[in-house]
Amino acid sequence: MARLAIKIQRYFRRRPLRLFTFFLVYLMAGSLVFLHPGFVGDSPVAGRSPRPGEGGAHAGGSGGPPPGGNGNGNGNGLQRFSFLPFGRAYKEGPDKEQRSGEVAAAPRRYGPPWMKPAPLTDSVDKLRAGEHVGSWNRALKGKMSRDQEENRAKYIGCYLDSNKQRALRGTAFFDYRKMTIFRCQDNCAERGYQYAGLEFGAECYCGHRIQTTNTSDAECSMECKGEKTSTCGGPNRLSVYRLELARESARRYGSALFRGCFKRPDNVSLALHATTVLLNMSVDRCVDHCTEKEYTLAVLGGGTCRCGFPTTHFTLHEPEDEHLCAYKCAGEEYEQCGSAEYYMVYQTQVQDNRCLDRRFLPVRSQRLVALASFPGAGNTWGRHLMELTTGYYTGSYYFDGSLYNKGFKGERDHWKSGRLLCIKTHESGKKEIESFDAAILLIRNPYKALMAEFNRKYGGHIGFASEAHWKGREWPEFVRNYAPWWASHTLDWLRYGRRVLVVHYEDLKHDLFNQLKKMVAALGLAISDDRLLCVESQKDGNFKRSGLRKLEYDPYTAEMRRVIGVLVKTVDVALKLRNLTGVPEDYAPR
Repeated sequence: MARLAIKIQRYFRRRPLRLFTFFLVYLMAGSLVFLHPGFVGDSPVAGRSPRPGEGGAHAGGSGGPPPGGNGNGNGNGLQRFSFLPFGRAYKEGPDKEQRSGEVAAAPRRYGPPWMKPAPLTDSVDKLRAGEHVGSWNRALKGKMSRDQEENRAKYIGCYLDSNKQRALRGTAFFDYRKMTIFRCQDNCAERGYQYAGLEFGAECYCGHRIQTTNTSDAECSMECKGEKTSTCGGPNRLSVYRLELARESARRYGSALFRGCFKRPDNVSLALHATTVLLNMSVDRCVDHCTEKEYTLAVLGGGTCRCGFPTTHFTLHEPEDEHLCAYKCAGEEYEQCGSAEYYMVYQTQVQDNRCLDRRFLPVRSQRLVALASFPGAGNTWGRHLMELTTGYYTGSYYFDGSLYNKGFKGERDHWKSGRLLCIKTHESGKKEIESFDAAILLIRNPYKALMAEFNRKYGGHIGFASEAHWKGREWPEFVRNYAPWWASHTLDWLRYGRRVLVVHYEDLKHDLFNQLKKMVAALGLAISDDRLLCVESQKDGNFKRSGLRKLEYDPYTAEMRRVIGVLVKTVDVALKLRNLTGVPEDYAPR
């Protein structure tokens, strides 16, 4: 035995590389022995039964959780322990009871992808398990997600589309990074269209009629750029939805917004610059004519189409009863075209350039003015209005890249730079408030503000929280934490703020012209009425959340309303003690 050992020693002395190879093989063998418990064992996650044919890895061996992990994405899984050694199982203690209605996890065998057993379920079950195995399955998955959506927009099929023959011939817009189904639907609904269609994963088309024939749903199989779990058409294929709900806050005709019936201005030629007599007059023809001429307003007066902008000669502040304009159009008997004395007015999609110029303050200001509000109270909208009204950039106590990319160029400036008109802030501490020399305090109905901030938190600036968030534990916890802050925020600014102008969000919506005048005056600026009228026609901006997706139930419980009601009364009393207008009536508990 000693001789054999000596021979082996001499052998490896002469061949160091052989010794290294032997040592490497030894390590590999030890690793396999060490990893063996990770290949066979029980599932460490309680309350989740494996689906038929489910293995430890997804098809293709990638994209799934490590063996022993929870593939459904729940917080109870082992993803938070992913830094620990592979194959170690962490089981819940025996003292923890199993949830009612849940099936205990059966033993599973994990192994290489090629050892995965053949699936026993059909393609729909594969899709539920999160697999992507071809365009047909992606189409089925898209159909499943569409069937689960709320009945605010109904999927009606996949349609042919091309540059030569468009299925939907209304407004179109593209977003090759963040396109989603609801974003397309919301944009088309905002413009009054009946149909919304998505193509090539990133293109959105709107229209009143579908101009082409339908085809197989399997041909609309491209993932949406901003929502990988949904399908947005395909190459020359359009996924079309019928919009079941129109926006209630505005009446539209196609892409034109109906402004109302108005009496003929005293000096028509000065108020409305372009005048044309159109044969077979219709709303569509007049709107198209004024859009082509690049005017904001299309004004129908019998057989005459006039175009112009809102000015002090034609402010659109005194609408008349619509029956005074109830005269049929020559070209469309079901439409109304007004008369020689009373005009039907529509706003086109043309932007009014009189209030689009913006810049930093030419001279650095020594005074810091806050635009303060509780989150969800319309601060971003207020900034948009102030920038349009004054032509100067606003800033922020924080930094939001998405706001900067949408045109708020003051977002990157330090809030004390002195180049900004006012500073957005949600702060409510004494030290932070006293750092400002003056403030515009924007207050909104707490019921609306809380829901708006909840949507922003879980869906982004113009997105929506999911149904699971509303009905889960997130919403009650959010109300419990944020509702008292709504009241304390206002009380702190009233107590510690200097030269505070209180503006109610609801007043700003209903009387924009006069409220903006007050806000601009508080900043010490003088603005022309024509510029304010321009702002009125472009008041929404890029961060208005669409009304297409609205909750069909009241998310507030009786206890929530009781607590918020007390907070509303507290704020109302505090405002009146300072000789200010109390909260609007609709702040009362619903």
